Amino acid sequence: MSYPIETMRVNSEGTMHLLYLAKEKQAAFFLASTSEIYGNPTVHPQPESYYGNVNSVGARSCYNEAKRYAEAITYWMNRKYGIPVRVIRIFNTFGPKMDLNDGRVITNFINEIMSKQNLTIYGDGRQTRSFQYIDDLLEGIVRLLSTTYEQPVNLGNPEEVTILEVAQILKELMKSNAQLEFLPLPEDDPRRRKPDITISRTIMDWEPAISLHDALARTIHYYQGQYIH
Repeated sequence: MSYPIETMRVNSEGTMHLLYLAKEKQAAFFLASTSEIYGNPTVHPQPESYYGNVNSVGARSCYNEAKRYAEAITYWMNRKYGIPVRVIRIFNTFGPKMDLNDGRVITNFINEIMSKQNLTIYGDGRQTRSFQYIDDLLEGIVRLLSTTYEQPVNLGNPEEVTILEVAQILKELMKSNAQLEFLPLPEDDPRRRKPDITISRTIMDWEPAISLHDALARTIHYYQGQYIH
């Protein structure tokens, strides 16, 4: 949201340029889309057939509408020119080597605990997310690329948790007594997010293998070895 115009241009013009390059080189095209195309969902969990509930003029539209456009132009290029496509919709993913200042909830919490700050909770913390470990995501990508399936595929962990639960797990793993600081919920922040992964289970026998607890422990281990506060 710090670069809204650039975000929209990357996902629209940038995607278009890459699609024409794929056409020129007779290459297949892989699109990393996002669960944000579902917006603040009214269907739960979210299957790929759900069209979404997106505010086209809201604060998050620079990303979710841009990704919706990226999907649309990908499929029109597929229909018109026969470009082979693979499309994934990535749900919340985390792991080692993320920037601790990237503004995402797990890195925020880890950074705040390591810096001995309060944990920042937006809204009441009861909004849910489904967090998957990076290794599971990469395995899903590799498996999809080995299929001939061209429709969008959710890649995410159906283990749904609240933000408050994530904060508590991290406090326990990091042996922290950090207090919680509640701030207003950002505009159009989705209340619930959970993938229906029936398609990925069916077409490529994929589902996350790493639990949230283990994934958080691995991620914490990385940062505790990299940073000294």
